[in-house]
Amino acid sequence: MTTSHTSGPLSGLKVVEMGQLIAGPFAAKTLGDFGAEVIKIEPPGKGDPLRQWRLIKDGTSVWWQVQSRNKQSIALDLRQAEGQAIARELIDQADILVENFRPGTLENWGMDYDSLSAANPGLIMLRVSGYGQTGPYRDKPGFGVVGEAMGGLRHLSGEPGRVPVRCGISIGDTLASLHGVIGVLAALQHRHVSGKGQVIDVALHEAVFNVMESLLPEYSAFGEVRQPAGSALPGIAPSNAYRCTDGQVLVAGNGDSIFKRLMVAIDRPDMAEREDLATNTGRVANIVEVDGAIGEWTSARTVDEVLQVLSAAEVPVGRIYTAKDIAEDPHYRARDMILTQQTRDGYEVEVPGIVPKLSGTPGSVRRAAPHLGENTDEILRALGRSEDDIAQLRERKLVG
Repeated sequence: MTTSHTSGPLSGLKVVEMGQLIAGPFAAKTLGDFGAEVIKIEPPGKGDPLRQWRLIKDGTSVWWQVQSRNKQSIALDLRQAEGQAIARELIDQADILVENFRPGTLENWGMDYDSLSAANPGLIMLRVSGYGQTGPYRDKPGFGVVGEAMGGLRHLSGEPGRVPVRCGISIGDTLASLHGVIGVLAALQHRHVSGKGQVIDVALHEAVFNVMESLLPEYSAFGEVRQPAGSALPGIAPSNAYRCTDGQVLVAGNGDSIFKRLMVAIDRPDMAEREDLATNTGRVANIVEVDGAIGEWTSARTVDEVLQVLSAAEVPVGRIYTAKDIAEDPHYRARDMILTQQTRDGYEVEVPGIVPKLSGTPGSVRRAAPHLGENTDEILRALGRSEDDIAQLRERKLVG
C-alpha cells in the first residue's frame, strides 16, 4: 500500500507543532494521520534533532519518515521576536497548538495561553512536559526515561535482583503523546459545545503512572510493593515466556478452562484435573510447579511445534517477534499495518500503518515527511507575505 489522499475524520483542523524529538511530535503525527493539517515549526539550519537520530539514510533518519509524515515544515527562528510574531500568526489561525518545551518557555516568549486565546478563543493547547506545568518539579528537565522511572515502570522491568532495563523504546514519550491526543479529542468535543478552547497538561511520569494497573492500590491496601518478575505476570498464572529448542514462546494459560486445555495439550492431564490448580489463586500458589511443567514440555520442542500444538488446543500462544518477523508476517500486511512510503529523498521505505482502524473515516498517509523548511515559502505566502518580504526574512536568517 502506498500513500493515500483520504481526508480523514480530523480533516479541516489546523495544528501548529512546536517542540521536537518524540512526545509532542508523536501526538501531532497521530492527529495528522487522521486528516489534520499539521505545520511543524523547526529551527533553521539543523531542524528537529530527530532528523539525525538512530539509523540514517541519504542524510536523514528513517525514524523521521514515520514521525513527520503528514506534516509541513517551516524553518523559523523562535529565539527572535519577529520569528515569535510569525508563529503567533500561525497560532491565531490554528485549532490546536502542540508543544513540548520546558514549562515557562512559551511564557518567556509572550506566548502564554491567556495571550494566545485572547486572539483565538477556540485554541486548544496540548502541553507535554516531564513533570507538568505545575508542582514543585515543574522546572526540572524531564525525558521519557525519567518519566518511566518516576511513573513506576522501570522498577518492574527486568529480572528480580538485577538492574532494571528499559523496554527498548521511548515508551514514556509515546504514552504521554497518546494521552495528549485523548485530551485534544475531549477538548474538541467540549469546544463543539461551548466554542471555547482549553489547555491539556500532560506530564510524562503521569502518563506512565496511569497505565500501572493495580500498583498503587496494592500498596495502599496491603503495603505491597510490586517487584520485577522478568517475563512472568505476577499474580496471574500461568503467563510467562518458555524456552524451546530454537527460541522462546509466550504462553498465556491463565483462564481456568484455558489452563485445563493447556495441561491436556502438554500431556499433563493429571494437573488439568487437580482441584488445587482449578483457579488462579491455586495456580499462583503452585507457580513453580506449573511453570516447570510447561517449560519441560516446550524445551523439548521447536517454536513452530509448540505454536502448532497449543494453537490447535485454543491456548493463547505466540512467538517473540523481531522486526524481520513483523515485516514477513501476512497478518500485518492484510491489515495495512505495513505501508510503503515514498520519501522526499527518492527511496521507498516501509513504515507502520495507522492505528486505530476507523470503518467510515480511516486515517491515511497523504504526504511524506518534509525536508527542513520545505514549506516555508508557501506557509508565509498564506500569511500574506510577499516575495520581497520572504527574501528579507531569509537574509536576516529568520526563516530557512
